[in-house]
Amino acid sequence: MNIPAFPVLIVDRQKELEHFNGMTLRDYFAAKAMSAYMGRPNLPVSVSDEELATACYQMADAMMKARQE
Repeated sequence: MNIPAFPVLIVDRQKELEHFNGMTLRDYFAAKAMSAYMGRPNLPVSVSDEELATACYQMADAMMKARQE
């Protein structure tokens, strides 16, 4: 589910459209996980940026799943 973290309703009356704009909740959770990882003093230097980003999105996916239970 790709819901917005901080929803802002965008209304275009001419096109009869309504949608939400902004960061997704999954992205927000991943950013929070990244912040927690980066704040750890013992983060291994050998961890690549790609590995860290993947781990953060895996954590975000777990948080999204936990919200549904």
